[in-house]
Amino acid sequence: MALVYSTETGRICPDCRKPLNDCGCKAAARAKPAGDGNVRVARESKGRGGKTVTLIRGLPLDAEALAALGKQLRSACGSGGTVKDGVLEIQGDHCERVMAELTKLGHKPKRVGG
Repeated sequence: MALVYSTETGRICPDCRKPLNDCGCKAAARAKPAGDGNVRVARESKGRGGKTVTLIRGLPLDAEALAALGKQLRSACGSGGTVKDGVLEIQGDHCERVMAELTKLGHKPKRVGG
């Protein structure tokens, strides 16, 4: 049985067994990039009511850097978009423009899908 609360220190992290105020597990998990480094650019329209979006997966960036890159790519394409679960979504078919921008920034994107 794991200790989850102590009257001396309060809540205990189940992973590192330190008080939650001193725990470094969550910060280390947040700082780790989500992508695998293989940057893939795809176009998708299934399940979106016929609307086409450009998806960028595999960027080895943390959440803040991914949001900043998303803003830069959206402004370059002149369209909206979002970041969901480490995947950049840009509204419209902008695969070629996104690949050119990512190449300029030093990434090596690959086109996947149809």
